[in-house]
Amino acid sequence: MTHTEVSLLAIVATVVLDLWVLRTRLLTRRVYWVSYAIVLFFQLLTNEWLTSRGVFRYDPDAILGWRIGHAPVEDFWFGFALVTWSMCWWTWWGRRGLQAGPFAEPGSPRAAGVPRSADDADGTPPPAG
Repeated sequence: MTHTEVSLLAIVATVVLDLWVLRTRLLTRRVYWVSYAIVLFFQLLTNEWLTSRGVFRYDPDAILGWRIGHAPVEDFWFGFALVTWSMCWWTWWGRRGLQAGPFAEPGSPRAAGVPRSADDADGTPPPAG
């Protein structure tokens, strides 16, 4: 399987995971795209640095040949899938009470600041970290 095929398959799997398996629906939210834009900026810097110095080299038969800077476009597709999978699982686990975060379902008790337990019921925020 080529890098192109794996990257495209990863994108399809990511959309299925987000919209139908975990139902986190991150891809439909503005906060996701703003977060992803920040990640993408740093991915552009890192990919440019690594590929322009020859740290990573690609078989021309395994990629389309389209590049952003020196990095093949497939790197960005695969990066999108990896970052989105991480965010989807983080959000899904957060909904199960393991942790809250900026991707909590709007309108959920966690997003509204409802305490996690009776210990948090006094209104003081939980300790950071």
